Amino acid sequence: MQDSPEFQALRRRFRRFVFPMTAFFFLWYLTYVLLADYAHDFMSTKVWGTINVGLLMGLGQFVTTFAITMIYARWANKKQDPMADELRQRIEGRDLV
Repeated sequence: MQDSPEFQALRRRFRRFVFPMTAFFFLWYLTYVLLADYAHDFMSTKVWGTINVGLLMGLGQFVTTFAITMIYARWANKKQDPMADELRQRIEGRDLV
């Protein structure tokens, strides 16, 4: 079954979504870490009161993580899961509930 065109299409679709998202997040995280290590003046720039750029970027890491999770869940529910369910039904030879 792993060699079937349907399964290969499912894997390709998954990889086309996951790899770019992973690369985006890794670059965003790496940028944050490098700036925190080498751009102290920039990261300590006050934005409002005691809030600085470094704190906002750090909180942005959490926001980005949740956003990517929500985007993936929505994408999987609309695109990946229906295709996977159809393939599973064919493999098992019965309808899923």
